[in-house]
Amino acid sequence: MPVQRLNHAVLYVRDLDTSVAFYQEALGFRTVAGVPGRAAFLQAEASTNDHDLGLFAIGAQAGDSAAGRGTVGLYHLAWEVDTLGELRRIAGVLSERGSLVGASDHGSTKALYARDPDGIEFEVSWLVPADLLGPDTGMRTAALDVEAEIARYGADTRGGVGVSVPTG
Repeated sequence: MPVQRLNHAVLYVRDLDTSVAFYQEALGFRTVAGVPGRAAFLQAEASTNDHDLGLFAIGAQAGDSAAGRGTVGLYHLAWEVDTLGELRRIAGVLSERGSLVGASDHGSTKALYARDPDGIEFEVSWLVPADLLGPDTGMRTAALDVEAEIARYGADTRGGVGVSVPTG
């Protein structure tokens, strides 16, 4: 049987408490287990997974990741939200925190790009539902206008239906 989906991600961070607070406050994760000062396991708000993100502290002396600039490595992880209204809300939170570094319209995906306290980049995206995909939602990269997308699809339209979320 082929791989079906990503179960969880694990990140090395400098300061565990700072990173846990960031992912809780910015993306709504909750801590479900951990070892104080060393590791934390977080779960996304609507997740039924035992954990979606593991964080392991390696200390303030840790250097920045050179992945993509001088070494191979992971570029980013993408977290999916259910509605464009939620994408807009998170854009505001990330912007207020100084974490938002970009916003792109990829046709079938509307994406925000941000960095956590250690500079690790991540994406938060909304996927156009399968029944709304068309010739104008093909793969591309353009500037994202969240308000225009809300006018087109609605703030509360559930994204990913038939794509990443099963129908019926």
